[in-house]
Amino acid sequence: MQTFRHDDLDNDILNDLLEEINELYEASEQTLMELELQPQDNELQRALFRSIHTIKGDLGLVNFTPMIPLLQHVEDLLDYLRKGQIRYTSTMSDLVLLTMDRVKLFVQSCIKSGSAQYDEGLYQLLVKQIARIKPDNPQEHEKLLAESVLLLDPTLDAHPSASQAPVATTEKSSGDALDDIGLHGDHDDDEHRDIIFFRELMEPVERRSQYWRGRGDRIARLALYLNKLKGNPVDPNQLAVACYVHDFGMAFMPLKVLHKNTPLEQAEFNLMRSHVYKSARLLEHLDQWNEARKIVIQHHERIDGSGYPLGLKDADICEGAKLLAIVDTFDALTHARAHDTHTKRPKKRAVMEINRVAPGQFCPNWIMVFNQAMASLLLRQE
Repeated sequence: MQTFRHDDLDNDILNDLLEEINELYEASEQTLMELELQPQDNELQRALFRSIHTIKGDLGLVNFTPMIPLLQHVEDLLDYLRKGQIRYTSTMSDLVLLTMDRVKLFVQSCIKSGSAQYDEGLYQLLVKQIARIKPDNPQEHEKLLAESVLLLDPTLDAHPSASQAPVATTEKSSGDALDDIGLHGDHDDDEHRDIIFFRELMEPVERRSQYWRGRGDRIARLALYLNKLKGNPVDPNQLAVACYVHDFGMAFMPLKVLHKNTPLEQAEFNLMRSHVYKSARLLEHLDQWNEARKIVIQHHERIDGSGYPLGLKDADICEGAKLLAIVDTFDALTHARAHDTHTKRPKKRAVMEINRVAPGQFCPNWIMVFNQAMASLLLRQE
């Protein structure tokens, strides 16, 4: 790692720089969301180019040289795009966002401490990688872009390992386990004992596939957090049980189908959809968990009625299912899957994709809560 120190720049100049970068970042996020819907829109392509070009120019004015070669090559890439010489892809969007993240962190560090750490070797490698993307080698673009994105964020490696996601463990006490996912109160009552039971029941299910490790805890933690932000319109205990058991039925799917990396045949697709019934049956005779069972049955329904298994529309879908649908999708986008068309996404990118498909699919009220929460959580990570 190398250390960059700025030459006693006025704090007002640095703060103005960061403010403009933040504004351009937000504008670029909106542009990228619109490009997902209109990838051929030249005005959007030009707007994205201008944002990167402006940031590069701003850094040049204050002599923040370490970031400039990387921005120059991203700008060259977007120049090809706006001239119609290469095609827009979602992976290109990831590269732009992750590059801008690095720039923001660099400037923030300079403001805070007068210096910033950076990996010169990594940036040189990135520059070489991006420079290989030319109009005359379109068949290599996606591979080169994906490799560049992984250099910026190695956690997006599509090959999961035990170290990437901790497996839920029974070594914690019941109280610790509930506190860990955001449930507090009397941990010795019947409902809380049931939640621990379902949590522990899912552990061998999650171990059956390398793509599921830690999934129940992740989903429960985020769902309960969003529910709390909205004033707990869904009973937290019912929501917690639903989060743990909603994919229980997946345990009874053939691994050759679960791990198939090519498109599913219709019979396989129908089999996978049946998991909601298999999961709900786990709660069939437990009347105290009727609300959780309803959430499980409905969590793949969509606001416009295009979901499954019943094709329910907005007013007929319970609040817990509307919430779980968003959290379940977010977790799927940000973690590896077997299918060859699925790419593990940076969290910011996943938020953008969820917003892109939200109309007709997700509840607008819960999307608003989700966006507010993710804006805060992602800011803390920076």
